[in-house]
Amino acid sequence: MAKTDKGKNYLEFVPIKSEKIEEKIIEDGNIQLIVPRTSFFDKIAIKLFFVPDKFKIDLDELGSFIWKNIDGKRNVYQIGELVKEKFKEKAEPLYERLAEYLNILNNNKFISFRE
Repeated sequence: MAKTDKGKNYLEFVPIKSEKIEEKIIEDGNIQLIVPRTSFFDKIAIKLFFVPDKFKIDLDELGSFIWKNIDGKRNVYQIGELVKEKFKEKAEPLYERLAEYLNILNNNKFISFRE
């Protein structure tokens, strides 16, 4: 099983969506994340270069499915089982891909984890 460097099982972690991230369903039924620009450099760019105060990220079908199932209750393993059920072999290697995707979301502060 996937263990973190502290010996805790990553599959037992519960991902939680950031309250700062908005979401909407786009034409193809997938999710679009709307992320506010809040850093110091973002604020300068907004004022000087008239960039939008939010940016949008369109998720693909798999990413949208995972995002929809991040409810603050399901752990990584449970979300993985839902992905396996829906996408079958298209999701393989399942837990490696899921862990990488969730780590990207976490590193960008779109989600956090509760142990």
